[in-house]
Amino acid sequence: MSDESRPYRTAAVIPAAGRGVRLGPGAPKALRALSGTPMLIHAVRAMAASRAVSLVVVVAPPDGAPEVKNLLDAHALPERTDFLVVAGGDTRQESVRLGLEALPDNISVVLVHDAARPLVPVDTVDAVIEAVRDGAPAVVPALPLADTVKEVEPKEKGEPEPVVATPERARLRAVQTPQGFDRDTLVRAHETVAVNGEGATDDAGMVEQLGVPVVVVPGHEEAFKVTRPLDLVLAEAVLARRRANDGF
Repeated sequence: MSDESRPYRTAAVIPAAGRGVRLGPGAPKALRALSGTPMLIHAVRAMAASRAVSLVVVVAPPDGAPEVKNLLDAHALPERTDFLVVAGGDTRQESVRLGLEALPDNISVVLVHDAARPLVPVDTVDAVIEAVRDGAPAVVPALPLADTVKEVEPKEKGEPEPVVATPERARLRAVQTPQGFDRDTLVRAHETVAVNGEGATDDAGMVEQLGVPVVVVPGHEEAFKVTRPLDLVLAEAVLARRRANDGF
């Protein structure tokens, strides 16, 4: 079945209101340059690369919507995709909710994507969308863990932390984005699930609290999150390899 004959449309919401303090002082993380182009633009292009995505909503810092809109206008983006910038909130959860509220009525599949994952391949985006279209209410891309994981009793920074348990690694996955949802399911999660502190870091976790099943599809090693300076070095290397292989 072609995209045109399907009874639904897909939108991607990119919360980009965070400051990114772990990358050090300077511009918000989403606006940091990667090969001369802001990470946010790379992330927007990654979502728009999927022909199934008809709208990308960028949730800007509360006082930065005009700047982000100017940024999008200044860079080449696919003409087949619509783009919208809205002001975000104080937490990621609030920003995603504001992005959801900006969606037109004819959107039924929603992707939520981290601006700090600028290099996710289009095949991963399409796999998430297809799983939602096939009936899964919530879908996350994820990778098996390479390292053994220890559950510990948290202590003050720098203090030794007692190990509480060692989870079975074969049952664990490192979750990436975009996470995909049936729109009604995600809206219900944001309306009913209260999250303390800084808000939710994972929309699929909110859906889980509704008792709704979440499924995993294979992620990709290039969909890593750019959080620390070393991640920027790796991202630059990935882009250099792509340029060498694809000639762009």
